[in-house]
Amino acid sequence: MARTVRFSELGEPEVLRIEEGSDPSPGPGEVAVDVAAIGLNRAESMFRRGTYIEETRLPARLGYECSGTVAALGEGVTRWSVGDRVSVVPAFSMNDYGVYADRAVVPARAVVPLPAETSWVDGAAVWMPFLVAYGGLVETGGLRPGDHVLITAATSSVGLASLAVAHRVGAVPIATSRSSSKAPALQAAGAAHVVAAGEEDLVERVGEITGGRGCEHVFDAVAGPGVADLAKVTAPGGVLTIHGLLSGQPTPFPAETLPDLWMRAYTLFAMTHDEQRLRRAGAFVGAGLRDGSFAPQVDRVFDGLDQVVDAHTYLESNAQVGKIVLRPGGAA
Repeated sequence: MARTVRFSELGEPEVLRIEEGSDPSPGPGEVAVDVAAIGLNRAESMFRRGTYIEETRLPARLGYECSGTVAALGEGVTRWSVGDRVSVVPAFSMNDYGVYADRAVVPARAVVPLPAETSWVDGAAVWMPFLVAYGGLVETGGLRPGDHVLITAATSSVGLASLAVAHRVGAVPIATSRSSSKAPALQAAGAAHVVAAGEEDLVERVGEITGGRGCEHVFDAVAGPGVADLAKVTAPGGVLTIHGLLSGQPTPFPAETLPDLWMRAYTLFAMTHDEQRLRRAGAFVGAGLRDGSFAPQVDRVFDGLDQVVDAHTYLESNAQVGKIVLRPGGAA
């Protein structure tokens, strides 16, 4: 019997329930995966609350990424074999699929190989943050060596991956955090500079760092009214990319200053739904994993699917530095 996390109403983590049922079978073009570890993402918290970029259809499942072994193949799937070690990447809607389960069925296009030397926990934690960082900064953002890039919410898994990607490209990453208490961790993760946005003036400090020019790139996970200050720290002709909506507030275009910048939105699906972009991203991330430039930073591991409420509560505490992982079957 397989266990799956579902919810029938929007709200706090307590709406999550574990349901038991027969093992799911993959349909055409699908793969069933015995899940070893699940990587938690802020998108799943927003989906549970009904504040995500797509409407939540109830009753609903959750989960974009996991690691595990192939358990069964649907019709037409020839790339994989039962027993293969794999990771699942966000290449689907959670209204259609979810990996918070002992066994999950996902589209075959969302499955990537997991090297034998990579742990289950790392295999569940690496792909989403590094795909977002590569796609938003390099593939579509055009980040170049020597560019200054401001990264907001830098202690998140995507923020930490963005620091690593910027560092590998040869750019100058500037991390923001609400408190200076996380500065040592961010510097250890590769930040050239850290701005404590809750304790110092963002515009003034970035001006000091960049010699008054501003940043060629701003990579923002927060959105909302704070975009006005982000526009002020963007260099003339620079790119302000919004890849998250953590503020939950409307995001105005800073028209009062008529800034000379490109302001754009980016989602991971721009990568994972495009075969060629995903191929290039996989090559870039894979190279970084092999040479040690990239490694997921895991803040905490929760053992047991019944810990999902606690894991989501911790996810929303903003206390973490890096990824939160849930192992459905406990420690392995």
